[in-house]
Amino acid sequence: MPVNNHRLAAGFWLAGLCLSSLPGCGVDPVRETLDMTLPSQWTSEPSTQPAIGNWLQTFSDPDLEVLLQETWHNNYDLKAAAARVQAAQELVKIEGSVRLPQLAFAPGYQRGKEPASDQAGHFNALFGFSWELDVWGRIQAAQQSAQQQANATAADYQYARLSLSARTAQTYFELAEARLQTEVAEQSVHDRGVIVALIRGRFNKGLTRGLDLRLALTDLANAEAQLANARNQTQVFARRLDVLLGRYPSAGLIDKAHFAELPPPIAAGLPAELLNRRPDIVAAFERLRAADSRLESAHKALLPRITLTANGGTGSPALTELIDPRAAAWNVAMGLVQPLFTGDRLQAQIRLNQAEVDAAINAYKSTALNAFREVEQALAAETWLRTEEKALRQAVEQTRASRKLAVYSYQQGLIEILTLLDSYRSTLNAQSAHLVVQRQLLTNRINLYLALGGAV
Repeated sequence: MPVNNHRLAAGFWLAGLCLSSLPGCGVDPVRETLDMTLPSQWTSEPSTQPAIGNWLQTFSDPDLEVLLQETWHNNYDLKAAAARVQAAQELVKIEGSVRLPQLAFAPGYQRGKEPASDQAGHFNALFGFSWELDVWGRIQAAQQSAQQQANATAADYQYARLSLSARTAQTYFELAEARLQTEVAEQSVHDRGVIVALIRGRFNKGLTRGLDLRLALTDLANAEAQLANARNQTQVFARRLDVLLGRYPSAGLIDKAHFAELPPPIAAGLPAELLNRRPDIVAAFERLRAADSRLESAHKALLPRITLTANGGTGSPALTELIDPRAAAWNVAMGLVQPLFTGDRLQAQIRLNQAEVDAAINAYKSTALNAFREVEQALAAETWLRTEEKALRQAVEQTRASRKLAVYSYQQGLIEILTLLDSYRSTLNAQSAHLVVQRQLLTNRINLYLALGGAV
């Protein structure tokens, strides 16, 4: 099939006109900056020490390291994220395959019978060849979009791994707190039992009223209820940790969980550095670039497409004659297709991709702004949690001393039963609150590492 040179020349002229007039043809990926002025440092910088590279090692807890290793190998959500990365990479290959020549071979055999003739068989061997010349880079832009989307998926995996590590460590410390809360509740039940025995003995001797005994028994029952709740919370966190580890939720890790020492303060670096370090921000930016590449490809779809095609083959009743090159028939053609009217489909595709670019820009800005908030919030929280922990530690010491004085004073008849019981409740509440803030300090430090994009 001969090529019309005049039509081909007209197509190239029209393509040049499109390239010079369309806003989406040949543009570079958008690097939209945030509509805000980033400060030179965080408003709550805790220290000037060098930033820690691997936050897991800062806890110096071998048991926690072993659990996280198990999580990375066995967690099913993380395995699903890894599979999505593999799928995205294969999609890049699929998009890129269109840029290469496509060749097909179709051998066949037919058998039939014509009227007034015998049955006959016919062998054939056909081939087809097609290749779209990506002169304007439309296919390349589509492949580039797929690669950038794959980069975003890979960053998603890294952030999922960091988030899973943080969630596992936080659950581990929650289990440690629940176990310690159970021990405190058990000691409280024991102490209340001693008080009940003391008051019952005094009641039997006529030294105290029946109301005192009733109040002491009520207080003991409340302590037993708190113990039951603490034990229930312990098994809840233990089974939750089992699932994160990819285990059957048998709650077999209760006795192994313990608090780690809070690592020293770290330097948070500069706010601008966060944009290149946090995987979720990197993923949002890669999705923005992918959307822009799709917009570029949509604009270039308005340009003419140039394709090379070839087909041919041989046919013969005898199989041996198929290999005779003289029996082969073939033809080669080069064609150009210029879209003229598509019912607004191509223009709508451009507008659709432009809207996706706008959405990706705002998603990127929102992700970055939320990341800044998380860092600032974690930095400020550590300061206040340290102050709270110090105050509660002093409260625990004071309530222990006051409880001893309350027991002595009650035996001497200097205070009422309510004052004695209140001293025991104050001790329990102070110990429980101190455990909570100790766990919150560890949890907040992990949140800070995660907010800063710290590696494990």
